[in-house]
Amino acid sequence: MKTNNRKRVKAPTNLPKRQQRIACSMSEEEMHLVERYLDKYKIGNKSRWMRETVLQFVYKNMEEDYPTLFGEHDMRR
Repeated sequence: MKTNNRKRVKAPTNLPKRQQRIACSMSEEEMHLVERYLDKYKIGNKSRWMRETVLQFVYKNMEEDYPTLFGEHDMRR
């Protein structure tokens, strides 16, 4: 029987606790695809990866959709 030699890294106490939960359903194909990706890139913490991936997408879109004083067409003139 193998023993897990990895030590847990505790989150700093100044970070807010994550108390909100999101659940989603995936098809067998989608889940298989995610599992393959996690295995290929040796990602051990699926929850952290999912959270960071979703938030990165949201932040990127929010930055692109940020309101400006002039429209894109006017700025390219």
